[in-house]
Amino acid sequence: MNVYTTDKIRNVVILGHGGAGKTSLVEAMAYLSGITSRLGSVPEGNTLSDFDKEEQKRKFSISTSMVPIIWNDTKVNVLDTPGYFDFVGEVEEAVAAADAAVIVVNGKNGVEVGTQKAWELCEKYKLPRMFYVSNMDYDNASYRKVVETLTELYGKKIAPLHLPIREKETYVGYVNVVKQAARRYVDKQNKVECDIPEYLNEYLEKYRDILMEAVAETSEEFMDRYFGGEEFSEAEIIAALKANVSECSLVPVTMGASINLQGIIILLDDILSYFPSPVDRKIAGINTKTKEVFEADYSFSKAKSAFIFKTIVDPFIGKYSLIKVASGVIKSDDTLYDVENDNEFRINKLYVMEGSRPIEVKELMAGDIGAIGKLDAVTGDTLSTKAAPIEYGKIQVSTPYTYKRYAAKTKGDDDKVSQALAKMMQEDLTMKSVNDSENRQTLLYGMGDQHLEVIISKLLSKYKVEAVLERPKVAFRETIRKSSDVDSKYKKQSGGHGQYGHVKMRFAASGDLDKPYEFEQVVVGGAVPKNYFPAVEKGIQESVLKGPMAGYPVVGVKATLYDGSYHPVDSSEMAFKTAAVQAFKKGFMEAGPVLLEPIASLKVTVPDKYTGDVMGDLNKRRGRVLGMNPDHKGNTVVEADIPMSELYGYSTQLRSMTGGSGDFAYEFARYEQAPSDVQDKEMEARAAENE
Repeated sequence: MNVYTTDKIRNVVILGHGGAGKTSLVEAMAYLSGITSRLGSVPEGNTLSDFDKEEQKRKFSISTSMVPIIWNDTKVNVLDTPGYFDFVGEVEEAVAAADAAVIVVNGKNGVEVGTQKAWELCEKYKLPRMFYVSNMDYDNASYRKVVETLTELYGKKIAPLHLPIREKETYVGYVNVVKQAARRYVDKQNKVECDIPEYLNEYLEKYRDILMEAVAETSEEFMDRYFGGEEFSEAEIIAALKANVSECSLVPVTMGASINLQGIIILLDDILSYFPSPVDRKIAGINTKTKEVFEADYSFSKAKSAFIFKTIVDPFIGKYSLIKVASGVIKSDDTLYDVENDNEFRINKLYVMEGSRPIEVKELMAGDIGAIGKLDAVTGDTLSTKAAPIEYGKIQVSTPYTYKRYAAKTKGDDDKVSQALAKMMQEDLTMKSVNDSENRQTLLYGMGDQHLEVIISKLLSKYKVEAVLERPKVAFRETIRKSSDVDSKYKKQSGGHGQYGHVKMRFAASGDLDKPYEFEQVVVGGAVPKNYFPAVEKGIQESVLKGPMAGYPVVGVKATLYDGSYHPVDSSEMAFKTAAVQAFKKGFMEAGPVLLEPIASLKVTVPDKYTGDVMGDLNKRRGRVLGMNPDHKGNTVVEADIPMSELYGYSTQLRSMTGGSGDFAYEFARYEQAPSDVQDKEMEARAAENE
């Protein structure tokens, strides 16, 4: 593959709701640019970007993939992202590397939640964007309805560049708003000039006015000419639109039918005309040696630097670190320095990924996207030179809140499962494996139930190891509400030395639930010699690890040793420790024992219209709503305290209640006494488990 200069590069991320037609669009682009000789399709599982077996099986994208499209001597690095919310981490990585976005809207389904989430991501990263309305060949596709909905949501920014021509409910051509000319398709790709249908004149005038106003606002001279009734030339219009799109003050709308290859050439031309190259974008890092800001700004003349925005770890194709060059020119024999790991290494080969196929290249210019194989680095690391060590900000990905316990299906496969998950975590920053030693379980965190299912499925298909998911145990605690006074004697006589330890102890609530226990001794007159005090405390220390009620850790207990007796020959540390353990069990059960459950502070962000449903559901889950605040974007943030056990399955429920538009986050807050029915149920479950 040729080397492309920074001004001849476009880095474009394809965003949109699941099923909007993103992968079909990328496939059509690849076919028209000559990468493929036949048009692949998602249902047949033979597309360039959905190369993973899991994607082919499920018929939707799970990972971001890259396809470099060469169009009119310009390299368009297309990043095809998943549309389902469980794989949002992949989208966030791709957006961090892109300079512009095409948001795909299904003409049949209209604007969906995923469309709005894509817009929010573009706003966050200040990404220039355009909308592509897909599936225009469907009878019930409505371009006008999409444009109206987008205008309601985002106002005057929305500027349609084309209008569809339909005859007998069939998509047969389009009107170009800039050129005020119409074209009719004669077959799938080719088109001829035709007259603008009468019924479109009203819309053409309306949409052209929007464009002309945007053009006029780019300078005072243009404004004067506009009000003077002067026409702008086509070149002036395109230059002004490019400036507006780059500033995110205008968002063009175009359309097509990817399977029929209609509208794809127009879209590729528009990407080149209106989207900025990396030359027009800014990026800055910190020089860790001088502590000064390093303004890289995709300049090829500055010191070499790049950042890893995604990692591919695949047992079949190997490990590749996808990089975006932020400054300088990176060559295949360069020596680079990983600031994060303080690790210097020599690149053997540089690649450009075409779906799953690595294509070797000699160098990558500033602003380009490529890959390095077998690199000992992780997503978010910066690569530079040791002489000018640069560090860029970390990629922000969503926090996973859905979790289940997992275990290897076959005994002895635990190590294989954990090794495979460690490799998968390099690739996917929104999954994590946590060892919960207290409840003797390992937990798998992800963005939703579907995400966790895909992880388990990948373990089997890629790493040939099977794991099962189960409901996780909740980390309850045990404590006491009253006080007790017990007398415990441990006496054992068998030939030779016997065992003798005798303690009298009081147990009460300490009032501090952050500490397992407090130990105090108030023995007078040497009833228990001082050298046995540590043994008594050791007995308490061991006892609080597994409480007498249900085997959960104990918190908030004060144990006071006030009397006892000893035997000059038979007493030992072991005997006093055992006496203390017996005393604890008896004293704890006599002091009003209760189970405490973990409580989380929960924040749920939902569109205002779903607030009632969310509140009703939280009440059912024993949640206490503490407050509701508007976020001034049409959403309400509901704050509540909720038992951790009630959060199981919450992500699925919230999505079904809000059509996928609700988000939530939580953190552990404190422990509270569990209601008696929860306590009884938990003790029964533990008893059954122990049997």
